[in-house]
Amino acid sequence: MASGSRPWGALLLLPLLLPAECRAGGGCMGEGGPLEPFDALYATGVEAYYSGDFSGAARCLERALRSRRLLRDVRLRCRRLCRGQVRLVAPGPGAGGDLSFFGSVLRRAGCVRRCEEPRLGAASRHRAAEEVRADFQRRVPYSYLQRAYIQLNKLEEAANAAHTFFMANPEHMEIQQDIENYKTTAGKVSLIDWEAKQHMEDYSAGVKHYDKEEYELAIDFLERALKGYYSEDEDCQLMCEGPQRFEEHEYLEYKAGLYEAIADHYMQVLACKHDCVRELATRSGRISPIENFLPLHYDYLQFAYYRVGDYVKALECAKSYILFHPDDEDVLENASYYEGLLEGTMDPDTVKPRKEAKTLLRRHKLESHLLQVAAAGLGYTYTEPNYWNRYGARQDEHRPGHVQESRFVSLFPSGGPLLYSDVKFVYNSQQLNGTQRVLLDNVISEEQCRELHRVASGIMLAGDGYRGKTSPHTPNERFEGATVLKALKYGYEGRVPLKSARLFYDISEKARRIVESYFMLNSTLYFSYTHLVCRTALSGQQERRNDLSHPIHADNCLLDPEANECWKEPPAYTFRDYSALLYMNADFEGGEFIFTEMDAKTVTASIKPKCGRMISFSSGGENPHGVKAVTKGQRCAVALWFTLDPLYRELERIQADEVIAMLDQEHLGPSEMNINPKDEL
Repeated sequence: MASGSRPWGALLLLPLLLPAECRAGGGCMGEGGPLEPFDALYATGVEAYYSGDFSGAARCLERALRSRRLLRDVRLRCRRLCRGQVRLVAPGPGAGGDLSFFGSVLRRAGCVRRCEEPRLGAASRHRAAEEVRADFQRRVPYSYLQRAYIQLNKLEEAANAAHTFFMANPEHMEIQQDIENYKTTAGKVSLIDWEAKQHMEDYSAGVKHYDKEEYELAIDFLERALKGYYSEDEDCQLMCEGPQRFEEHEYLEYKAGLYEAIADHYMQVLACKHDCVRELATRSGRISPIENFLPLHYDYLQFAYYRVGDYVKALECAKSYILFHPDDEDVLENASYYEGLLEGTMDPDTVKPRKEAKTLLRRHKLESHLLQVAAAGLGYTYTEPNYWNRYGARQDEHRPGHVQESRFVSLFPSGGPLLYSDVKFVYNSQQLNGTQRVLLDNVISEEQCRELHRVASGIMLAGDGYRGKTSPHTPNERFEGATVLKALKYGYEGRVPLKSARLFYDISEKARRIVESYFMLNSTLYFSYTHLVCRTALSGQQERRNDLSHPIHADNCLLDPEANECWKEPPAYTFRDYSALLYMNADFEGGEFIFTEMDAKTVTASIKPKCGRMISFSSGGENPHGVKAVTKGQRCAVALWFTLDPLYRELERIQADEVIAMLDQEHLGPSEMNINPKDEL
């Protein structure tokens, strides 16, 4: 939920939980006594925001965020304290033998309550609704905060709030533009993520130093990241000991016996603890974890230590990695290589994997075993996720004794026939400094470009495809678009020439065939979305522009430049496999198509559009791209996205196929262009 949409439901009643002075003027200044519920403070802040009390909104939202952090801190401190003070006692034999165990459980529960209540009050005060917890997980309060800070002219705080929100919502284009504006108006280049997970920050910094071959710095940050990871793992385990929801039962109507009830609740706690591995590998606001996250620390470290000459630590980290992947041939070879380097100076067998890695993995396997035993015995379904997916491997050549080949290129060939004699090959992936890329010219002729442009002027609608937003990516340009079905509908109704409308359909099919053939796909490539689009520079708004016409992004995943990741999860169009842009004109200024590295900054290729030119590429995180600002004139193109999954075929395309079939039956014929591929090149 962005700041432009108002949260209702549970939030409406929450301000009634706060003191009268907090409700009256957005005071939120109460000190002492039990901690105020963060959901009530959040609701009051939102109400103050919409009533125009931006100072009160900022105070309440800040207090809500602080209250939520303090709530977690108090719970962690109390659970850790009571775990140390009250040890659970093993049950004894015979009748009454379980009394000692349950007695220790009751004492620990009492300890936790005595510790928490003076600071938190009754536990029921802090049970927030699901939608409120989801808002905090997605960092929505920061979206409100940055707007409130703008009204209060606190530009530095607004920039940091916007950045904090954006880190969990990288698909939010408006916030991205806000951040660029802050950099210009406030001169702020270094932004702070107020909710950053320190072990993630250290890991990212370590990987960046590793990539720069700054191995000593990489070691410092990666070791710090590991220490932080294991500390966060302990905290995650403790937080799982809080209240759990009975997914199939209303609590007050729960009729199970003692042991069934205990088992049901404990299995939910255990599943939560088991999933800490995923939780700690997942960035805020994301669904998908960084694959192979914990083992990767050891993989990076084993080679970094090798490069600085510490072969003992290199072997130690290699053996730690092998605990998770005992069949990884590359790291097994490295471990053997390190052992050879140590022979004669010490016994390599005395170098053991790290204790904390062995302990975590042993616990994780036991948790998995208990969950599967419980699933079989209690009659519910459990499938063990693949927590250590090895697709998340170091993609570099920095391994002793061999050179690692590019897996992507070998799995995805390209360079197939172009099918049409008039189509001219320009650049391949290597020449475009990337993977799965191709640049072609003469895909359509000058006359077809002009005819298509005439069609566009008659059918395009401002904001089409972006819910009516006329400037969805930048306020400095107007965006217009139209679909194939709309073109054919207008042609059938006589509002544009039918031959011209059909041209749009035919050239998009020509483009699909070329892409399918060039990338040598073994299955049918289907249309996912087809869009005729024009971007027009708005006069009077081009002075000192520093934004892009279309920000850097990937087509089937959420690009996260800070993490050097692309998250293949909603709201990204995860089903898209290939993309293409077929340009219609060159009579404008700016508007170059650019590829970048995953950092969304380093440009790897820049392409100037012109009539008949087509750029095509795979849609994933290997191909981040964007469009430079159009500073004069109008830039038009046919944008095409394709999928290999027939379940995600473009509905309008299917309807357009039916219209074409109907037109052919009426002998209206295809457009006057050769759409039949030649037999051979």
